[in-house]
Amino acid sequence: MTGPRVVCVGNVVRDEVFHVDILPSAGVKTDVRHYNDRFGGPAATAAVAIAHLGGSASFWGRVGTDAAGEAIAQALSRHGVDLHGLAKIPGARTVRSIVIVDGLGERSITVDRMGLPAIAGSVPKGLPEDAAIVLADTRWPSGALAALAFARERKLPTVLDADGGSAADLTSLVEGSDHIIFSSQGARDFIGPGSPEDQLKRMANLEARAIAITSGGLGSMWMTGGNIMHLPAFPVAVRDTTGCGDVFHGAYALAIAEGRETLWAARFASAVAARKAENGAGWDGMPDRSAVIELMSKDLLP
Repeated sequence: MTGPRVVCVGNVVRDEVFHVDILPSAGVKTDVRHYNDRFGGPAATAAVAIAHLGGSASFWGRVGTDAAGEAIAQALSRHGVDLHGLAKIPGARTVRSIVIVDGLGERSITVDRMGLPAIAGSVPKGLPEDAAIVLADTRWPSGALAALAFARERKLPTVLDADGGSAADLTSLVEGSDHIIFSSQGARDFIGPGSPEDQLKRMANLEARAIAITSGGLGSMWMTGGNIMHLPAFPVAVRDTTGCGDVFHGAYALAIAEGRETLWAARFASAVAARKAENGAGWDGMPDRSAVIELMSKDLLP
Protein backbone atom coordinates (compact mmCIF):
# COMPACT_ATOMS: atom_id res chain seq x y z
CA MET A 1 0.00 0.00 0.00
CA THR A 2 1.30 3.47 -0.86
CA GLY A 3 -1.43 5.77 0.48
CA PRO A 4 -1.34 7.56 3.84
CA ARG A 5 -1.44 5.41 6.97
CA VAL A 6 -4.70 5.35 8.93
CA VAL A 7 -4.54 3.87 12.44
CA CYS A 8 -7.92 2.26 13.17
CA VAL A 9 -8.61 1.65 16.86
CA GLY A 10 -11.45 -0.40 18.32
CA ASN A 11 -13.55 -3.43 17.64
CA VAL A 12 -13.25 -6.65 15.64
CA VAL A 13 -15.94 -9.33 15.64
CA ARG A 14 -16.65 -12.81 14.39
CA ASP A 15 -20.03 -12.57 12.59
CA GLU A 16 -22.46 -15.41 12.00
CA VAL A 17 -24.71 -14.16 9.20
CA PHE A 18 -28.18 -15.54 8.50
CA HIS A 19 -29.98 -14.42 5.34
CA VAL A 20 -33.78 -14.51 5.56
CA ASP A 21 -36.69 -13.19 3.51
CA ILE A 22 -38.07 -10.94 6.27
CA LEU A 23 -36.50 -9.88 9.57
CA PRO A 24 -38.23 -11.99 12.25
CA SER A 25 -40.56 -10.58 14.89
CA ALA A 26 -40.95 -11.93 18.44
CA GLY A 27 -42.36 -15.44 18.68
CA VAL A 28 -41.95 -16.21 14.97
CA LYS A 29 -39.79 -19.00 13.51
CA THR A 30 -37.95 -17.99 10.34
CA ASP A 31 -36.24 -20.18 7.74
CA VAL A 32 -32.68 -19.28 6.76
CA ARG A 33 -32.04 -18.95 3.01
CA HIS A 34 -28.26 -18.64 3.25
CA TYR A 35 -25.62 -18.71 6.01
CA ASN A 36 -22.02 -17.61 6.18
CA ASP A 37 -19.37 -17.11 8.86
CA ARG A 38 -17.27 -13.98 8.45
CA PHE A 39 -15.66 -11.08 10.35
CA GLY A 40 -16.67 -7.52 11.16
CA GLY A 41 -16.36 -4.78 13.76
CA PRO A 42 -16.28 -1.01 13.08
CA ALA A 43 -12.55 -0.26 13.27
CA ALA A 44 -11.43 -3.56 11.73
CA THR A 45 -13.85 -3.28 8.81
CA ALA A 46 -12.77 0.33 8.25
CA ALA A 47 -9.14 -0.84 8.12
CA VAL A 48 -9.93 -3.47 5.49
CA ALA A 49 -11.80 -0.88 3.40
CA ILE A 50 -8.86 1.52 3.61
CA ALA A 51 -6.45 -1.16 2.40
CA HIS A 52 -8.70 -1.94 -0.59
CA LEU A 53 -8.95 1.79 -1.44
CA GLY A 54 -5.18 2.15 -1.69
CA GLY A 55 -4.40 3.42 1.80
CA SER A 56 -2.11 1.93 4.42
CA ALA A 57 -4.12 0.59 7.37
CA SER A 58 -3.04 -0.35 10.89
CA PHE A 59 -5.47 -1.98 13.30
CA TRP A 60 -5.31 -1.58 17.08
CA GLY A 61 -7.71 -3.88 18.88
CA ARG A 62 -8.15 -7.04 20.93
CA VAL A 63 -9.08 -10.65 20.34
CA GLY A 64 -9.15 -13.72 22.56
CA THR A 65 -6.70 -16.61 22.39
CA ASP A 66 -9.25 -18.73 20.58
CA ALA A 67 -9.81 -20.05 17.07
CA ALA A 68 -11.88 -17.00 16.11
CA GLY A 69 -9.12 -14.63 17.20
CA GLU A 70 -6.53 -16.48 15.15
CA ALA A 71 -8.81 -16.59 12.10
CA ILE A 72 -9.46 -12.84 12.41
CA ALA A 73 -5.73 -12.08 12.53
CA GLN A 74 -5.14 -14.19 9.42
CA ALA A 75 -8.01 -12.51 7.57
CA LEU A 76 -6.85 -8.98 8.41
CA SER A 77 -3.33 -9.83 7.26
CA ARG A 78 -4.68 -11.33 4.05
CA HIS A 79 -6.46 -8.04 3.32
CA GLY A 80 -3.25 -6.06 3.83
CA VAL A 81 -3.85 -4.64 7.31
CA ASP A 82 -0.88 -4.10 9.66
CA LEU A 83 -1.43 -5.87 13.00
CA HIS A 84 1.34 -4.59 15.26
CA GLY A 85 -1.38 -3.08 17.49
CA LEU A 86 -3.44 -6.27 17.82
CA ALA A 87 -3.52 -7.60 21.40
CA LYS A 88 -4.33 -11.26 22.08
CA ILE A 89 -5.88 -11.54 25.54
CA PRO A 90 -5.08 -14.85 27.31
CA GLY A 91 -8.18 -16.81 28.25
CA ALA A 92 -10.57 -14.30 26.67
CA ARG A 93 -13.22 -15.04 24.04
CA THR A 94 -13.25 -13.00 20.85
CA VAL A 95 -16.34 -10.82 20.39
CA ARG A 96 -19.12 -12.60 18.47
CA SER A 97 -22.31 -11.41 16.79
CA ILE A 98 -25.43 -12.78 15.14
CA VAL A 99 -26.36 -10.84 11.99
CA ILE A 100 -29.75 -11.34 10.32
CA VAL A 101 -30.09 -9.88 6.81
CA ASP A 102 -33.43 -9.63 5.01
CA GLY A 103 -34.26 -9.72 1.30
CA LEU A 104 -33.82 -5.94 0.99
CA GLY A 105 -30.36 -5.96 2.51
CA GLU A 106 -31.39 -4.48 5.88
CA ARG A 107 -29.98 -6.18 8.95
CA SER A 108 -30.34 -6.73 12.67
CA ILE A 109 -27.27 -7.39 14.85
CA THR A 110 -26.91 -8.94 18.31
CA VAL A 111 -23.42 -8.73 19.83
CA ASP A 112 -21.81 -10.77 22.64
CA ARG A 113 -18.93 -8.84 24.24
CA MET A 114 -19.08 -10.68 27.57
CA GLY A 115 -16.03 -12.85 26.91
CA LEU A 116 -13.61 -9.94 26.38
CA PRO A 117 -13.05 -7.81 29.53
CA ALA A 118 -13.58 -4.12 28.86
CA ILE A 119 -10.26 -2.97 30.31
CA ALA A 120 -8.09 -5.86 29.14
CA GLY A 121 -5.46 -5.48 26.47
CA SER A 122 -2.29 -3.51 25.95
CA VAL A 123 -2.15 -0.22 24.09
CA PRO A 124 0.92 0.35 21.87
CA LYS A 125 3.35 2.94 23.22
CA GLY A 126 2.82 5.28 20.31
CA LEU A 127 1.60 5.67 16.74
CA PRO A 128 3.63 4.41 13.76
CA GLU A 129 6.09 6.99 12.46
CA ASP A 130 4.20 7.28 9.18
CA ALA A 131 0.73 7.61 10.75
CA ALA A 132 -1.31 10.34 9.05
CA ILE A 133 -4.61 10.12 10.94
CA VAL A 134 -6.37 8.16 13.71
CA LEU A 135 -9.85 6.64 13.32
CA ALA A 136 -11.42 5.34 16.54
CA ASP A 137 -14.69 3.62 17.36
CA THR A 138 -16.29 3.57 20.82
CA ARG A 139 -15.91 -0.14 21.62
CA TRP A 140 -12.45 -0.01 23.24
CA PRO A 141 -12.51 3.35 25.04
CA SER A 142 -9.12 3.07 26.76
CA GLY A 143 -7.39 2.21 23.50
CA ALA A 144 -9.26 4.92 21.60
CA LEU A 145 -8.48 7.61 24.17
CA ALA A 146 -4.79 6.67 24.13
CA ALA A 147 -4.60 6.77 20.34
CA LEU A 148 -6.44 10.11 20.18
CA ALA A 149 -3.99 11.55 22.73
CA PHE A 150 -1.02 10.29 20.68
CA ALA A 151 -2.54 11.98 17.60
CA ARG A 152 -2.98 15.31 19.44
CA GLU A 153 0.66 15.19 20.56
CA ARG A 154 1.71 14.90 16.93
CA LYS A 155 -0.96 17.31 15.65
CA LEU A 156 -2.53 14.61 13.47
CA PRO A 157 -6.24 14.74 12.56
CA THR A 158 -8.67 12.35 14.23
CA VAL A 159 -12.00 10.80 13.24
CA LEU A 160 -14.52 9.27 15.67
CA ASP A 161 -17.11 6.64 14.74
CA ALA A 162 -19.60 7.77 17.40
CA ASP A 163 -21.95 4.85 17.85
CA GLY A 164 -22.53 2.94 21.09
CA GLY A 165 -20.66 2.80 24.35
CA SER A 166 -21.45 4.47 27.65
CA ALA A 167 -22.45 8.13 27.85
CA ALA A 168 -19.29 8.99 29.79
CA ASP A 169 -16.99 7.23 27.31
CA LEU A 170 -18.76 8.80 24.35
CA THR A 171 -18.41 12.28 25.85
CA SER A 172 -14.67 11.79 26.46
CA LEU A 173 -14.09 10.50 22.95
CA VAL A 174 -16.12 13.29 21.33
CA GLU A 175 -14.12 15.92 23.21
CA GLY A 176 -10.86 14.51 21.80
CA SER A 177 -11.87 14.23 18.13
CA ASP A 178 -11.62 16.58 15.14
CA HIS A 179 -14.16 14.86 12.87
CA ILE A 180 -17.14 13.25 14.62
CA ILE A 181 -19.51 11.00 12.66
CA PHE A 182 -22.56 9.89 14.63
CA SER A 183 -24.99 7.16 13.66
CA SER A 184 -28.63 8.11 14.21
CA GLN A 185 -28.60 6.12 17.45
CA GLY A 186 -25.27 7.59 18.51
CA ALA A 187 -26.61 11.13 18.05
CA ARG A 188 -29.68 10.31 20.16
CA ASP A 189 -27.48 8.81 22.86
CA PHE A 190 -25.24 11.87 22.93
CA ILE A 191 -27.55 14.84 22.44
CA GLY A 192 -31.10 13.48 22.74
CA PRO A 193 -33.96 13.13 20.23
CA GLY A 194 -34.71 15.46 17.33
CA SER A 195 -34.13 15.83 13.62
CA PRO A 196 -30.51 15.52 12.46
CA GLU A 197 -30.42 19.24 11.72
CA ASP A 198 -31.69 20.14 15.19
CA GLN A 199 -29.28 17.70 16.81
CA LEU A 200 -26.34 19.24 14.94
CA LYS A 201 -27.38 22.74 15.96
CA ARG A 202 -27.33 21.61 19.60
CA MET A 203 -23.76 20.37 19.07
CA ALA A 204 -22.49 23.65 17.63
CA ASN A 205 -20.42 24.29 20.76
CA LEU A 206 -18.20 21.25 20.12
CA GLU A 207 -14.66 22.09 19.04
CA ALA A 208 -14.60 19.86 15.96
CA ARG A 209 -13.79 20.60 12.33
CA ALA A 210 -16.79 18.59 11.14
CA ILE A 211 -19.73 16.82 12.77
CA ALA A 212 -22.06 14.48 10.88
CA ILE A 213 -25.05 12.24 11.47
CA THR A 214 -25.50 9.30 9.09
CA SER A 215 -28.90 7.81 8.32
CA GLY A 216 -28.24 4.93 5.92
CA GLY A 217 -30.18 5.22 2.70
CA LEU A 218 -31.43 8.66 3.73
CA GLY A 219 -27.92 10.04 3.46
CA SER A 220 -26.04 12.13 6.00
CA MET A 221 -26.23 15.61 7.54
CA TRP A 222 -23.03 17.60 8.00
CA MET A 223 -22.04 20.67 10.01
CA THR A 224 -18.75 22.34 9.17
CA GLY A 225 -17.68 25.95 9.40
CA GLY A 226 -21.02 26.79 10.99
CA ASN A 227 -22.94 25.57 7.95
CA ILE A 228 -25.28 22.57 7.84
CA MET A 229 -25.99 20.61 4.68
CA HIS A 230 -27.59 17.32 3.68
CA LEU A 231 -25.65 14.84 1.57
CA PRO A 232 -27.92 12.29 -0.14
CA ALA A 233 -26.96 8.64 -0.39
CA PHE A 234 -26.10 7.17 -3.78
CA PRO A 235 -29.02 5.10 -5.10
CA VAL A 236 -27.87 1.51 -5.67
CA ALA A 237 -29.34 -1.99 -5.69
CA VAL A 238 -28.69 -3.05 -2.10
CA ARG A 239 -27.53 -6.59 -1.38
CA ASP A 240 -26.44 -6.23 2.27
CA THR A 241 -25.97 -3.09 4.39
CA THR A 242 -23.80 -4.85 7.01
CA GLY A 243 -20.55 -2.92 7.49
CA CYS A 244 -21.56 0.01 5.27
CA GLY A 245 -21.25 2.51 8.10
CA ASP A 246 -17.84 1.11 8.98
CA VAL A 247 -16.47 1.49 5.46
CA PHE A 248 -17.97 5.00 5.36
CA HIS A 249 -15.80 6.00 8.31
CA GLY A 250 -12.71 4.33 6.89
CA ALA A 251 -13.10 6.00 3.51
CA TYR A 252 -13.72 9.39 5.10
CA ALA A 253 -10.61 9.10 7.28
CA LEU A 254 -8.50 8.08 4.28
CA ALA A 255 -9.75 11.04 2.24
CA ILE A 256 -9.00 13.49 5.07
CA ALA A 257 -5.52 11.96 5.41
CA GLU A 258 -5.05 12.59 1.68
CA GLY A 259 -5.76 16.29 2.27
CA ARG A 260 -9.26 16.31 0.76
CA GLU A 261 -11.88 18.87 1.75
CA THR A 262 -14.67 17.74 4.07
CA LEU A 263 -17.42 17.67 1.42
CA TRP A 264 -15.32 15.66 -1.04
CA ALA A 265 -14.36 13.24 1.72
CA ALA A 266 -18.02 12.84 2.70
CA ARG A 267 -19.10 12.16 -0.89
CA PHE A 268 -16.26 9.69 -1.32
CA ALA A 269 -17.29 7.90 1.88
CA SER A 270 -20.91 7.79 0.73
CA ALA A 271 -19.90 6.27 -2.61
CA VAL A 272 -17.73 3.64 -0.90
CA ALA A 273 -20.62 2.69 1.40
CA ALA A 274 -22.98 2.44 -1.58
CA ARG A 275 -20.64 0.15 -3.50
CA LYS A 276 -20.22 -1.97 -0.38
CA ALA A 277 -24.03 -2.27 -0.05
CA GLU A 278 -24.16 -3.45 -3.67
CA ASN A 279 -21.46 -6.05 -3.15
CA GLY A 280 -22.29 -7.54 0.26
CA ALA A 281 -19.91 -10.46 0.98
CA GLY A 282 -18.32 -9.02 4.14
CA TRP A 283 -14.64 -8.10 3.91
CA ASP A 284 -14.38 -9.90 0.57
CA GLY A 285 -16.91 -7.46 -0.91
CA MET A 286 -14.85 -4.29 -0.44
CA PRO A 287 -14.97 -1.99 -3.48
CA ASP A 288 -11.82 -0.80 -5.15
CA ARG A 289 -11.15 2.87 -5.80
CA SER A 290 -11.97 2.82 -9.51
CA ALA A 291 -15.51 1.55 -8.85
CA VAL A 292 -16.01 4.29 -6.26
CA ILE A 293 -14.76 7.10 -8.50
CA GLU A 294 -16.99 5.83 -11.30
CA LEU A 295 -20.02 6.11 -9.02
CA MET A 296 -18.97 9.59 -7.86
CA SER A 297 -18.85 10.74 -11.48
CA LYS A 298 -22.62 10.24 -11.61
CA ASP A 299 -23.17 12.56 -8.63
CA LEU A 300 -24.79 15.84 -9.68
CA LEU A 301 -23.81 17.75 -6.53
CA PRO A 302 -21.47 20.72 -7.17
